[in-house]
Amino acid sequence: MNDRYLIIDNVNKIFQSKKTATHVLDSVSLTVKRGEYISIIGHSGCGKSTLLNAISGLTTATDGYVILDGKEVNTPGPDRALVFQNHSLLPWLSVYENVALAVNKVFGARKSAKERDEWILHNLEMVGMSHALTRLPAEISGGMKQRVGIARALAMQPKLLLLDEPFGALDALTRAHLQEEVMRIQSDLNNTVLMITHDVDEAVLLSDRIVMMTNGPKATIGEVLDINLERPRNRIELASDPQYNEYRRAVLRFLHEKQQKVAPLPKAGSKTMSTQEEAKERAG
Repeated sequence: MNDRYLIIDNVNKIFQSKKTATHVLDSVSLTVKRGEYISIIGHSGCGKSTLLNAISGLTTATDGYVILDGKEVNTPGPDRALVFQNHSLLPWLSVYENVALAVNKVFGARKSAKERDEWILHNLEMVGMSHALTRLPAEISGGMKQRVGIARALAMQPKLLLLDEPFGALDALTRAHLQEEVMRIQSDLNNTVLMITHDVDEAVLLSDRIVMMTNGPKATIGEVLDINLERPRNRIELASDPQYNEYRRAVLRFLHEKQQKVAPLPKAGSKTMSTQEEAKERAG
């Protein structure tokens, strides 16, 4: 196993405008093994998405660098596939055509039409969407749209799968089903995954390590928690597992105690959530 498959070295990100400079990320460093599942968690505004965008190549670090499998990341590329909270499917294309768009772009010169067709069908079958090949995005549920988005990303055969709160807009039952699917797929493919989440239970369930970000501005990595739970993981069994609950408490402790924001005193007669209540809302 390559222990330095992804290297994030001393990454800073400053957004500059005419009047102000906002220092979002401050000296962020992390190495990721090939095949690891990493979750990044922290309060809103701590730069999680900015970090993911720097890894994907959608934004350039002000200082520092990102290296994936020995090559520096400066621009977007098919070796990094990004799945957003919003499914981002093209509404005028069918389920099959949305995946085909990515496959033809990446493999048009390397695979025959038959091979590309088989590969598209394989990836849609992997996420349980073979029954809806001709449907448009408006004709399927939110969870099904996310399945197609994940199939499209996996069909690119990326070195790194980047998930930006991929289940955040889904109902609890659909979210649980998709978490199970992602665990199964990651186990089968042994692909490297970085996921942003606000959900503590989701992070503990899915991850090999949880990266906890400090509050912004000038956010950085506060702690990294190793999750030593055997795979495959069963969410029902883990609910009563002492080790699982200790990991969960450790993340909550970081979010609720070490990174509390000092809230202004509420005005007379106003109803304002306490800092801990706000943290619980954000952490899910």
